[in-house]
Amino acid sequence: MVQSFESDRLLRNVVATSGNFVTPISPFSDVEIESVPESSITDVANAVTAARTAQSAWKNTELSSRVRILDKFHDLLIANQDQLLNVIQKETGKSRFHAADEVLGLTMITAFYAKIAKKALKPQRRAGALPIFTKTYMVSQPKGVVGIISPWNYPFVLAICDALPAILAGNTVVIRPDNQTIWSAIHGLELLSQAGLPDGVVTIVVGQGHTIGTALINEVDYVCFTGSTKTGKVVAAQAGARLIGASLELGGKNPMIVCADAKLETFLEVALRGCFTSAGQLCVSIERMYIHESIYEKFLSAFVSEVKELTLGAQIGWGYDVGSLATPELLQRVSGAVESAVAQGAKVETGARGRPEIGPYVYEPTVLTGVTNDMTISTEEVFGPCVYVQPFSNVNEAISLANDSIYGLSASVITSSPKQGRYIAEQIRSGSVNINEGFAAAYGSVSAPMGGMGESGLGRRHGIEGLLRFTQPQTIARQRGISIGPKFGRTQEQWTSLLGKSLLVLKKLRIR
Repeated sequence: MVQSFESDRLLRNVVATSGNFVTPISPFSDVEIESVPESSITDVANAVTAARTAQSAWKNTELSSRVRILDKFHDLLIANQDQLLNVIQKETGKSRFHAADEVLGLTMITAFYAKIAKKALKPQRRAGALPIFTKTYMVSQPKGVVGIISPWNYPFVLAICDALPAILAGNTVVIRPDNQTIWSAIHGLELLSQAGLPDGVVTIVVGQGHTIGTALINEVDYVCFTGSTKTGKVVAAQAGARLIGASLELGGKNPMIVCADAKLETFLEVALRGCFTSAGQLCVSIERMYIHESIYEKFLSAFVSEVKELTLGAQIGWGYDVGSLATPELLQRVSGAVESAVAQGAKVETGARGRPEIGPYVYEPTVLTGVTNDMTISTEEVFGPCVYVQPFSNVNEAISLANDSIYGLSASVITSSPKQGRYIAEQIRSGSVNINEGFAAAYGSVSAPMGGMGESGLGRRHGIEGLLRFTQPQTIARQRGISIGPKFGRTQEQWTSLLGKSLLVLKKLRIR
């Protein structure tokens, strides 16, 4: 589709001179969205060079000025919500309610970082080498230029939420969004510009991950990547070879444990949302469910009945529960995973078929039983509207089943006992555990860190941790009054003995 005057204005922060174009396809209709100029490897190098130039001034901009930009951005998100939801829906195919998660989530993240930035980034006094005579403090220096490689499934929030703490800390940013969902990132950057962000502080490059993404990692000082574990390992190796830091949010095979004392109403509400938000195209989506054997049949039957009542849709607007998968490749992946499981002996309780009459990539929410540990679907992430359900006999078995995975991103526990919920949660090897919620309680607690264990990633977003990852601590110590070397005519041996005795005294006085 040709570009409009409006799109030309929005593209001013895209660095692309190759003469080629990327054209996303809307999953709602299988038709083209407006094209975006494609970047070359030279464009990436130029974008990072320009970002370095901009960073020298940006890092010296008063923190209060950076915070004011986020405050304005926060309000612009709310004011422009309808337009943003249209863009997100058009690119991803998700329902409007699930698209709203992105806008509201980013609004919460923006408010949090604007609130904590001053305290989190201020210089900190530290104990000096010699009390009274050594004044030591730590300052948080920016990394420099941060590269963000963002995914297609939550293209608005995940393109911008990492950029916000990065720029607050004094960095500049170059974003490479997924080719399917470029416009979501572009609209986010446009609102930042309207909020007062200077040109060049955040820019976008466009192209395939294996070329443009690779080129970006070769140029920047820190990289944020959200995507598959397979690609994340490549990113980590590339970053490691350059000795630059990286934060990686990768795949998951997220479990839900439903205890014998669980309330049916709570379970149904949480399970439907936890499994089928964004048609399961969510890194923290529940893909395996373990229900205590004493309630298994009752809860399974009720769950299947509720899943059958979910409404499907593939158009911009409200009025349906679950949207479309994003691409034909994803439809093939999900249907292939289900077909393979059925061929290996799994039973379909509901779903397991495409609905092309609703939308070209729509797939019914699917519930499987009879899945065994030797089946591919028991270990590999599906990333679609599919969950398998299995009974367990005791809590220790459930914990063992939940931990039987290379992943450790998110988990859920449904129980009426806070004590039992916390006990189980602390035994699960997972970066986040939700009690009586699927994923939203932990993910929405933006003051707490979010990330994975095992092969689900490295580093954390959200929380003060999500801000400080974009900084490097610098220690500055000023010696005064007395030097650390021998004084008062003492020999090196005498001075060493005196220092040792002084350390004992300082320990007894709790000064050190």
